[in-house]
Amino acid sequence: MFPIKDSIRIPFAPVVTYALILVNALVFFYQSSLSQSEAHAFAIDYALIPRRYFDPVWAAYTGLPGTDYLPFISGTFMHGGWWHLILNMWMLFIFGASLEGRVGRWQFLCFYLLCGVSASYVHAWFNQLSDVPTLGASGAIAGVLGGYATTFPRARLTILILIVVIPLFFRVPALFFALVWFGFQFAQGFIDLSGDANTGGGIAWWAHIGGFAAGVALIPLWRFAPDRTYDEAQPPRFLPPVATASPDAGRPWKPGPWG
Repeated sequence: MFPIKDSIRIPFAPVVTYALILVNALVFFYQSSLSQSEAHAFAIDYALIPRRYFDPVWAAYTGLPGTDYLPFISGTFMHGGWWHLILNMWMLFIFGASLEGRVGRWQFLCFYLLCGVSASYVHAWFNQLSDVPTLGASGAIAGVLGGYATTFPRARLTILILIVVIPLFFRVPALFFALVWFGFQFAQGFIDLSGDANTGGGIAWWAHIGGFAAGVALIPLWRFAPDRTYDEAQPPRFLPPVATASPDAGRPWKPGPWG
C-alpha cells in the first residue's frame, strides 16, 4: 500500500514540512558529491552505529566515542539512495503537512525530532551489536504517521496497490492504513530478532516500530496545544449566539401605536 493523497485540508502552508524535505534533500546532495571514501567516513561519523554505545572495547578500538549522541538525530537526515530519499520525503509530505496544520509549526518540528531520536534509540537497543551505519528519515516519519493516525483516524487516504503491473486505487481510513502498516513492521521486527539481526544490515524495522510508538505516545502533548496561526485561520468551533431578528427588523420606519 502506497499513499497518494489524503482528505485533510490545512489552514496554512506547511513550511516546516517543506523545510525538513529541503534539508533532507540538501544533505543527500552533499553525500552524493563526496567520493566513495569520503562518503564512507561521513556515514561512520554521522550515521547511527549502535555498537559504539554498547561495546566500549569495540568503540575504543575503532575510535568512535560512545558519548557522541549526535548520530541519534543526524542519521535521520541522511539517505542511502535516490529511492530511499524520494519515498521517505513523499510520506513526509503526505502526513507531515496535515499534522503540522493541526498542531502548529514549531510544535510539529519538536514532535518530528523527538520521534526521530526515539526511533534511533529503539533501533540501537534492539541491535546492540550492529556495526552497520543506520541512516534514513523513516523512523521519524513513522512517528509522523502514528501522530497522524491518532489525530485524524477517520481521514480518507487514497492508496495505490500494484497487482503485478496493474495499479489499483482505494480509499481507506487513515487508522486502517496505519494499523496494517504497523502490523507489518512489527512482524518483520520479530522475524529479524529470530535471525542474525544484531550484525546485519537491511531495513531498520525497529526504528519504524519505535518511531511509530513514539508518535502515538507523544501526539497528545501537542495536538491540543494552542496555535494562533491555526486557530485564526479556521472558522470558530463554537459560534456565539446569534441574535434573533425582531418582527420589526427591516422596516424603514418606527412602528406607531397602530403598528
